[in-house]
Amino acid sequence: MFRERFLLAVLLLFGCLFLMFPARSRAQSSGTAGTVEGNVFDPDGKAVVGAAIELHNPVSGYDAKTATDDQGHFRFANIPYNPYHLSVTFKGFQSFTQDVDVRSGVQVNVKVSLVVAGAFASITVEANGTDLLENNPVPHTDVDRGLFGKLPLESQSSSLSSLVTLSSPGVAADSNGLFHSMGDHASNSFSVDSQPITDQQSKVFSNQLPVDSIQSLTVISGAPPAEFGGKTSLVIVATTRSGLGQSPPTGSVTSSYGTFGSAAGGFNIAFGGKNWGNFLSVGGLNSGRFLDPPEFQVFHSRGNEENFFDRIDYQMTHADTLQWNLGFTRSWFQAPNSFDSAAINQDQRAQIKTYNFAPTWTHVINANSLLTVAGFARKDQFDYYPSNNALADLTETAGQQRQLTNIGGRVDFSYVKGAHNIKAGAIYQRTFLTENFQFGLTDPTVNSPCVDAGGNPIGDPALTDPGQCGGAGFVVNSGFVPLLGCFDLTRSVPSVNDGCGTANSALFRFHGHADIRESALYVQDAITKGNWLFSIGLRADFYRGLSHGTQAEPRGGVAYNIKRTNTVLRISYARTLESPFNENLILASDTSNPVIAAIFGQTSAAPIPPGYRNDFHAGFQQAFGKYLVIDADYVWKYTHSAYDFSDFLNTAIFFPIAWHNSKISGPTGRISMPNFHGLSAFAVFGSVSARFFDPQVGGLGTSSPTGVFRIDHDQVFQQTTHIQYQWKKTGPWIGFNWRYDSGLVAGAVPFANDTSTPVDLTGLTADQQMQAGLFCGSQKPTLAVPLTTCAPSQYGSTRIVIPAPGTEDDDHNPPRIAPRHLFDAAVGDDNLFHNDRYRWSVRFTVINLTNKVALYNFLSTFSGTHFVTPRTFTGELGFHF
Repeated sequence: MFRERFLLAVLLLFGCLFLMFPARSRAQSSGTAGTVEGNVFDPDGKAVVGAAIELHNPVSGYDAKTATDDQGHFRFANIPYNPYHLSVTFKGFQSFTQDVDVRSGVQVNVKVSLVVAGAFASITVEANGTDLLENNPVPHTDVDRGLFGKLPLESQSSSLSSLVTLSSPGVAADSNGLFHSMGDHASNSFSVDSQPITDQQSKVFSNQLPVDSIQSLTVISGAPPAEFGGKTSLVIVATTRSGLGQSPPTGSVTSSYGTFGSAAGGFNIAFGGKNWGNFLSVGGLNSGRFLDPPEFQVFHSRGNEENFFDRIDYQMTHADTLQWNLGFTRSWFQAPNSFDSAAINQDQRAQIKTYNFAPTWTHVINANSLLTVAGFARKDQFDYYPSNNALADLTETAGQQRQLTNIGGRVDFSYVKGAHNIKAGAIYQRTFLTENFQFGLTDPTVNSPCVDAGGNPIGDPALTDPGQCGGAGFVVNSGFVPLLGCFDLTRSVPSVNDGCGTANSALFRFHGHADIRESALYVQDAITKGNWLFSIGLRADFYRGLSHGTQAEPRGGVAYNIKRTNTVLRISYARTLESPFNENLILASDTSNPVIAAIFGQTSAAPIPPGYRNDFHAGFQQAFGKYLVIDADYVWKYTHSAYDFSDFLNTAIFFPIAWHNSKISGPTGRISMPNFHGLSAFAVFGSVSARFFDPQVGGLGTSSPTGVFRIDHDQVFQQTTHIQYQWKKTGPWIGFNWRYDSGLVAGAVPFANDTSTPVDLTGLTADQQMQAGLFCGSQKPTLAVPLTTCAPSQYGSTRIVIPAPGTEDDDHNPPRIAPRHLFDAAVGDDNLFHNDRYRWSVRFTVINLTNKVALYNFLSTFSGTHFVTPRTFTGELGFHF
């Protein structure tokens, strides 16, 4: 209680700082963006009216243009944090260029004095390789709409995840909009205009921020500054689009249709005046392949999504600006069937509703200081529906109703002067969790009290008690769990002494509620000294949920710019507290319920604890001329209480788990080629080793390996290369992706222990054998005739790399998904009829050009079985104004 009162006092103190200082400057951009403002004069000191101003970052692709007003004044608002190249041109004068570094919300002021063309003196600064570099110790990737607008994205329903996966190094693709970042699963957080979102944003947990609402992304791939906490393996800083000063209005209307009956439509508009603005985006999607199914053939995978985003900016005074972000997204989708579940007409579905409201107030204290006060309220409502006929659900039936409500606020104080860029702040948030879960058995062989002489379970529902086995000519099943018999929907007669009472043959029902409190204080400073940049910071995190944790977290880094060779060397370190996943946290932390233990296996002795991590990075940037930059790092991460998820019966229901510790390491990198006569390209790559160590210290029981093992985040190598070319500046364009994944660690695949013992394949159904692409010589399984055994010399798979006989090792040689090469392409024209004011656009996209049949994962304890997207065609038509 004392800690919370102290934190509230700090929030109030920051909130009152503006009373101590008079405002002397204009209001700034809020959230994760800054402002560049200035004046242009001629040699006589008179204002230049109508001068063309351009602000450009060649690596991120950001490009903005404006012109000076009748006072010679110009202003760029909502500028993502980055270095930029500012250019000024006006007829009769020499062009003027200057590098501008936007690193905080504190306004950057520029004074431009033009020189008459032909005069001897010149102050023009020529662009060179230095413009491609950032003297920053923290590895990160900057992506602007100018770049990702032409990037072929695999998933329409998880476009934000696809964008991050394709454009960021060290990120491995996973199914259903998930991705493994730097060897972790979902240990990611979003900062949307400074609103922290540390809960999962994949399409089976929550609804993502629509890509149409995003202006730019900065993806921090490790050792983040002290302002970021919670889940820090990947921090995605998003700056949304704004309509501030946008007159006349601009916007677009788009419509698309493609394979699997996928139809999408969207509308956005940005409009505003000198002191206000509004950006509105509305969109919808209907698809026959909403989630990635466990079969390459798509059936029972329909879904739809509708989203609304609105950002309002209002400059109340020269010193005060208000911003409101409002959002709502609803998605509805079927749980994809396998051939096994389709055979019994399984019909499971889910619906997710996401609400978000985030107001922000920015106050200019003086030319060097800025105060930001922000609040936020976000709610995810997830409902999972079993089949109307419970017995149509394969093996078990399950339902869930889950709510997650996150409310809180943050205060940030920024001060920029001389060599220092200081930011200090406080964050307080509460997350209210409500979970309802239902479960019942639908297959009489799953928990049969009797087995035959060969050990096969007997599916006779009339057998309800082990005492009946002998008289029926069977043997008692040693694995029979009487307590689970209480929730066997196929049996109606109570078992002897099972303790079911009136609960027999009814669904098990779980209800839980929790209040998770998180707070933090932080201070950080970026100090520039010549070619050196020193980043120092300290964060204190306080976690009070079903488990407790407190951590002092030093953060620091050093970067050195060798200007002669256009090289930046950097190292960084962060100590972090990793907060437990909130999704299904209550059920996963229930250590006393015997039914939960019976369903999922032995649970841990305590609720899922917070994780503690030491995160080290070392790397460099190297520019070659003006058109190529290489950015590479090596990461070491050591985590106590390392997290993952356990999939419930290959459904969209997941439960968090924690292992004793993990060691993650490997190189990552990005190669960027900015625009060169219409041609631009980038390549991102990574090779991350993810070794986890037992025992399991939190969450529900799993069937994963014991000892040291490679978790399914581990992948030897992945890369994405994107190339795009545009004829002139407004002509047709083409974009092309080459994606390669060497293969994640696979799940329970049968393998040979030696060269003489046949491989037993009876543990897999015929459908599962077909999914894995198993074969025995020339024999392949069918739904009617599965494989049973196979000689090791004849055994293999077309979709999984199975270790040679006697070589399987959970740490050094586990089964893996087979390597895959995937190719995507998009062609289009952004101005079909070459009209300046009203433009028509057309776009045609092909995903998986070669129609490669490949898996994301197979029978993974942590995510199930899913196939990559088959070849998909999409055509889009747009109108822009």
